[in-house]
Amino acid sequence: MKRIILAITGASGSLYAVEFLKLMEQVDVEVDGIISEAGVKVMGLELGIAAAELPGVSRWFQIKDFTAPMASGSSRYDGMVVLPCSMGTLAAIANGMSVNLIHRAADVTLKERRPLVLAARETPLNRTHLRNMLKVHDSGASICPAMPSFYHHPASITEMARDFAGRVADQLGIKVPGLKRWG
Repeated sequence: MKRIILAITGASGSLYAVEFLKLMEQVDVEVDGIISEAGVKVMGLELGIAAAELPGVSRWFQIKDFTAPMASGSSRYDGMVVLPCSMGTLAAIANGMSVNLIHRAADVTLKERRPLVLAARETPLNRTHLRNMLKVHDSGASICPAMPSFYHHPASITEMARDFAGRVADQLGIKVPGLKRWG
């Protein structure tokens, strides 16, 4: 069974995390979660729910808990996704600043050469954002901006979010059957 870390930050896009978790339940992937204080607030504003109400999270870890398993490379995770990823979180990861457990877990994921997917969520982008994206890319992360596709003719926002969540799963090497593909 694959085991991954899901971090949710304060960028807009909580629905992407919900749909990602539903897909992980379908393919029997164990998910440990971390959510920032801003992530809690944005999720409440966008979806009217709390993190504890999200489907498919095996365990939640506190943002300041540096004794959590994902704070050490000796813990076995198959990858990590930050979905959505704020520019502040991106900057901390790009510059090796382990201010909280999300940053530390991402740093550990990179140093252990495991997949790290950052679903950056901001527009427009300034030069600092772009430099930070290049830094994390050069460190081994995948930048997967939260950009929905339309070639599969989604019927709803939820369907667009689910399709994007499937693309994130692809980046982690997790195969989700039934996703619509090009051609």
